[in-house]
Amino acid sequence: MGYDLERFVGYVNEGLLCCVCRDVLESPLQAPCEHAYCSGCISSWLVHHHSCPEDRLPLDVGSLKPLYRYMRNDLNRLQIRCVNAGQGCEVVCSLETLHTHEDECEFAFISCSNTGCPVQVERRGLEAHLSECNFRSRECLNGCGHTLLSTDQSQHNCVAELRTEVEMLRAEMLCKVEEVRREMESRLDSQRRHMVQKESQLKNEVEEIKGQMSRVMCDMRALLGAERLMRQELAEAELEKRELLELLKDLQPTRSQHPVEQVAREEHQGVQQTPGWELHTKPTRHQLREASLYASSLSLHSAQATNASGPPPSPQLGEGARKGGTRSLTLDCIKRKSREVTVI
Repeated sequence: MGYDLERFVGYVNEGLLCCVCRDVLESPLQAPCEHAYCSGCISSWLVHHHSCPEDRLPLDVGSLKPLYRYMRNDLNRLQIRCVNAGQGCEVVCSLETLHTHEDECEFAFISCSNTGCPVQVERRGLEAHLSECNFRSRECLNGCGHTLLSTDQSQHNCVAELRTEVEMLRAEMLCKVEEVRREMESRLDSQRRHMVQKESQLKNEVEEIKGQMSRVMCDMRALLGAERLMRQELAEAELEKRELLELLKDLQPTRSQHPVEQVAREEHQGVQQTPGWELHTKPTRHQLREASLYASSLSLHSAQATNASGPPPSPQLGEGARKGGTRSLTLDCIKRKSREVTVI
């Protein structure tokens, strides 16, 4: 619905009137045929009709558009009386500022702000009504803190009200405590399950680490044993090397005439001087090695003795032949010694 034509002061152009209600346009819209309508009026019309109410041309909501600017300016400049003129308001303002005035008009009726009060009073008399309203509320004069209506002050009991409030607070607190307890139990159960899973996982990892450590220790023991055997073999090889070097040094020809015979006699005397209880013991590796050296020396000595008792060498052989024979015997002895050491 538009604005009542009688509220306006002065002339109003017919182009600013609604084609449906024939009042001054309110929230105007315009059709493609340039007819103007109030937005509420044309919306109600198009529910039952699909044509312009003025010239009956086809029309729908989607084809409507805002009013031309010059028409809106003319509409906003119209002078209109306040809607509360019947209550004594004499204000005449432009249509553009009408809503601002009506929101602040002292003659406008408004509802009482007290809860439950059905009275409507003018804005200018609201304060006087609030001071006398039966539904007005204020704090208890005894200091209990309750807000009371004026009609309930005679029936108010501070002790009963406080007791009721305490019971309500107690019930609310118990509900909150129960809710917190359930939440804590849920969290504890979740943490407990997580800890059990973590414990089992850690146990499995510890067992796996123990297995790895045991395998590493076995490998370390095997490596240490192999290292110990290699050291023993190296020590034995070093000892054999020294003995062979000493044997070579002893077998080299010196200025003495029969060095081999002297070595053999010394070793033979050393064997004869050995106590009787050592003969009954089990020979060690060193004793076997000494025995083999002694046998080699005896064989070398017997070979030299045979050569000495044989026919005299021819003068053509000379000293070189004798040295060659001695060297070949020495090499044969060393080879036999190597084979014996390998067998032992």
